[in-house]
Amino acid sequence: MDQRRILLVDDNLNDVELALTVLRDSGEQQRVFHDITVAGSGAEAIAMLNASGPSNPLPDVILLDLKMPQMDGLAVLDAIRASDSTRDIPVVMLTTSGEPRDISDSYAHGASAYVIKPLDFSQFREAMTTITAFWTQLNRRPNLR
Repeated sequence: MDQRRILLVDDNLNDVELALTVLRDSGEQQRVFHDITVAGSGAEAIAMLNASGPSNPLPDVILLDLKMPQMDGLAVLDAIRASDSTRDIPVVMLTTSGEPRDISDSYAHGASAYVIKPLDFSQFREAMTTITAFWTQLNRRPNLR
């Protein structure tokens, strides 16, 4: 099985548990091992990315919630795109907001994709499976390691 690293950044514990369940299941179905790291805040995510190295490689994709306290998803995205070591990592905004301004702001700040979290579990599972299949298996990006 291949291994793909995913950084999930979300402050909502229920959303994190749901995403972890779906990511693990979809990884088994796709015959890919998802090494999933969770950051419960934007600041924690930036600290994790800054601490990357040979024993702690950068993620293949970042799933980033938009609406978080203290440091929202746009601020995290700005920090990711400002760093030479992380600027090319795909960042998928994964949020409940469908507001046109949130969507346009996310792309203006460098989001790779914007996905509204479906409220229905089977739709959420399908969305997460599609996201991970594309960004961890089909998409090709420069080698950052």
